[in-house]
Amino acid sequence: MYEVNRSVVIVKPKQPFADWLATLDVEWPQDAPPSLMQLREDCNAFLIPPAEDVTDAKDYIRQHWQDIFEGELADWTEDDSEWPAKRTPNIFQQWFEVELHSVLTDLCEDSLDRESFVPIALNALGSKD
Repeated sequence: MYEVNRSVVIVKPKQPFADWLATLDVEWPQDAPPSLMQLREDCNAFLIPPAEDVTDAKDYIRQHWQDIFEGELADWTEDDSEWPAKRTPNIFQQWFEVELHSVLTDLCEDSLDRESFVPIALNALGSKD
């Protein structure tokens, strides 16, 4: 078991995000976009610099909300013309619940691997699962 020099932010969609998702012109696997409950069951987690306390983590999120917001949108469509035109810190807060965790412990023996972010090709995979 190893403590990792990062903290964790979990981003959980709220109803406005689910509503936006329903507007996308996508062939959904079950003929409907995922429900809010389904979206919140398997959320994106982001590693951030180690935070001594919640204030440090919140400060980091305030500086990087736009990257997180755009990453969440890009997971569903790379066509940024389909993204909401108005993306502000307030709208980010309306669309997502942010959960902060200051300690990250790695239970695996294998070393961590890193690779560049690649948005999911939704139509190719059939779902976000």
